[in-house]
Amino acid sequence: MFPNSILGRPPFTPNHQQHNSFFALSPTLYSHQQLIDAQYNFQNVDLSRAVTLQPLTYGTVSPIQTSTSPLFRGRKRISDEKAFPLDGKRQRFHSPHQEPTIINQIVPLSGDRRYSMPPLFHTHYVPDIVRCVPPLREIPLLEPREITLPEAKDKLSQQILELFETCQQQTSDLKKKELCRAQLQREIQLLFPQSRLFLVGSSLNGFGARSSDGDLCLVVKEEPVNQKTEARHILTLVHKHFCTRLSGYIERPQLIRAKVPIVKFRDKVSCVEFDLNVNNTVGIRNTFLLRTYAYLENRVRPLVLVIKKWASHHDINDASRGTLSSYSLVLMVLHYLQTLPEPILPSLQKIYPESFSTSVQLHLVHHTPCNVPPYLSKNESSLGDLLLGFLKYYATEFDWNTQMISVREAKAIPRPDDIEWRNKYICVEEPFDGTNTARAVHEKQKFDMIKEQFLKSWQRLKNKRDLNSVLPLRAATLKR
Repeated sequence: MFPNSILGRPPFTPNHQQHNSFFALSPTLYSHQQLIDAQYNFQNVDLSRAVTLQPLTYGTVSPIQTSTSPLFRGRKRISDEKAFPLDGKRQRFHSPHQEPTIINQIVPLSGDRRYSMPPLFHTHYVPDIVRCVPPLREIPLLEPREITLPEAKDKLSQQILELFETCQQQTSDLKKKELCRAQLQREIQLLFPQSRLFLVGSSLNGFGARSSDGDLCLVVKEEPVNQKTEARHILTLVHKHFCTRLSGYIERPQLIRAKVPIVKFRDKVSCVEFDLNVNNTVGIRNTFLLRTYAYLENRVRPLVLVIKKWASHHDINDASRGTLSSYSLVLMVLHYLQTLPEPILPSLQKIYPESFSTSVQLHLVHHTPCNVPPYLSKNESSLGDLLLGFLKYYATEFDWNTQMISVREAKAIPRPDDIEWRNKYICVEEPFDGTNTARAVHEKQKFDMIKEQFLKSWQRLKNKRDLNSVLPLRAATLKR
């Protein structure tokens, strides 16, 4: 897939060099000054000494020509504003394909640093009788594990289950994303040899669909990174590398300067769309918190998937267009299940504060889901009743003006009186850093549209008890 891997096989290290922990970070990481100076240092490297660039081919793709004409001479820029304008909000970059490959001179490219990490899951998983969370080191049967789905005694519940079984992410989908992650990590380590690339979000948290994009987090150091300066700088280098050396394998790479900047791209081989951020480590932590909730009770995953499909169908599931992100929707579902008279979910952060603390090191967070037993709720509501209850709760019961959704507290809590929450239409607390995950909803028109869809869908579904009345199943299944 990528030039530094053996075609058709992920570039894993020899057995004697493999590490046991997927999340093990190298102890020596980059300083702030090294990252700021990297733009100059990279350009002055003798490319023939750092790495030999051979013409790259893949299948029928023509060899990629890489130019080594410098953008910088010594420590003086040729162009200040043309290279990296840092003040454009959400500006998209399309670097020319003839720009040079950038090599990091800060740390030598020793042989042992050029291997990617071992596969995310590398032992065969034999499912347990109890419904515990599947261990994260097992790739063969990660998503379609032996977990008993809830019984459907009515038409609406049966429709939800059938949609879930058709659209849920398959093992093959996860393997494609993991293979791409492993090979991309090897490429990025040519720029930052001590970095690690993590697959996060719906691909791993248990709520992914077959059509879900892949989310990647590039960790270059343990301490936080300034997203406006350092993260943008690092992503600029990664973006240029994608546009030059990997242009035959990655298409449409775009650098998007959002609050958390990302590089968006599409892998031509797997046809998966990816978003790559830098050091947004809260995304690693919440991936495994959500994963634990996903497998804590067997009604959670089908309910979340159908609600995400419903929101997408009604155009209220796109943060880039001022509506709800998928992450906010998942938190809203978990919050609803926590606040029922007979709760279906507890607050994991209250029951297991040490396991879900921000003090837990990144290379240990993936152990937590394996250690949490299933939650046995006395609530026997069907999936159909839970979907109706979810729509009704946010249409008629939840107070949008004064309350904040908190999965951490397992209840609706008063909004804090600070700038993060003041004058916001929807407030959904991020369980780890306490920010508002629904801050994208900043227009009253979009907020009214979201509330209207909750109310209309609840009334329609209550009367007809047919999922097609609020979500055409044929279209949802084809989209997957």
